Amino acid sequence: MTHDPINFFWFIPTHGDGSYLGSETQQRPPEFGYFKQVAQAVDRLGFQGVLLPTGQACEDSWITASGLATVTERLKFLVALRPGVVSPAFAARQTAALDRLSNGRLLLNVVVGGNPAELAGDGIFLAHDQRYEQANEFLTIWSRLLAGETVDFTGKHYRVENSRLDFPLVQEPRPPVYFGGSSDAGQDLAVDQTDLYLTWGEPPAGVAEKIAAVRKKAAARGKTIRFGIRLHFIVRETEEEAWAAADKLISHVTDAQIEAAQARFTKEMDSVGQRRMAALHGGRRDKLVVSPNLWAGVGLVRGGAGTALVGTPEQVAERLREYQAIGIDTVIGSGYPHLEEAYRVAELLFPALGLGIKRRGLRQTIENEFGVGGRKLAASS
Repeated sequence: MTHDPINFFWFIPTHGDGSYLGSETQQRPPEFGYFKQVAQAVDRLGFQGVLLPTGQACEDSWITASGLATVTERLKFLVALRPGVVSPAFAARQTAALDRLSNGRLLLNVVVGGNPAELAGDGIFLAHDQRYEQANEFLTIWSRLLAGETVDFTGKHYRVENSRLDFPLVQEPRPPVYFGGSSDAGQDLAVDQTDLYLTWGEPPAGVAEKIAAVRKKAAARGKTIRFGIRLHFIVRETEEEAWAAADKLISHVTDAQIEAAQARFTKEMDSVGQRRMAALHGGRRDKLVVSPNLWAGVGLVRGGAGTALVGTPEQVAERLREYQAIGIDTVIGSGYPHLEEAYRVAELLFPALGLGIKRRGLRQTIENEFGVGGRKLAASS
């Protein structure tokens, strides 16, 4: 059976990186030089784009993407569009500027936010569903400006008069818009205003349930929408190596850290998606395999995407095909540390998926430690 190629993105760890969760051992600080290393590596390896996260603990995604766009060639940048944090007109000017600077390599990830405490720090004091209502107005104004309209708009959350965008975009009528939200309000926003609906890595049955709900809403509006999934990856040549790497990743995580993180996710946040992530394992180390090759260990201490596909290239490819069969066409991956794991995914998993860039190798007659050519190897010391 043949499959369409999966769109495969990676992740820029603008909040820091490391080899162990819950520990400062072998930790890498969030520095632009390191982001550049990751971005240039995935650009060469054949990843189509990168997600840049957003939040108080992250370097700004717009500024970081602007810097990385100047040192990469093909890579697309999925940056955070934050309704309520900036005005829609200002966001439209930012969008046009970065779309031109990157020569059309900009994608937008709408982030409404699911942590009221963090949102309060940004001056946002709206209840859950009201934030999606505000985002709908924001995206209406923003999209119309990018389409070249002069906008007059009066709504519950925004009022603009004679608003316009004087600079054109490379992508018309606007760059593609991605969005993830598990609540009814979030799914409504997705089908009304965006192009691709993202889900975190739940078991296939849970993902199928969400896709069916979003498709039904879209059909009722006479629309179609694409689907993507956000996952971590631990791919190794053998299954034993892969699961050993998963265990090693959380080997420094303490029970106290798990308890504190789970309390924050379930009590402080009003994100439906975060509650679904936490419910997969309930904070228990003995409940981390939530579906074949799907491991929830990352979610013990990390908010948001908390699951990883763990296994051999063939096993992980099979799991991705299962997601693809229910409608997923885009994967946004990551792994710790992100530089090394990008190479592992590209070198091990991409061939099993039919992805990657074919590269010219050394001639068969060249003799070195990676390949023996046609001549006898000379003795060396």
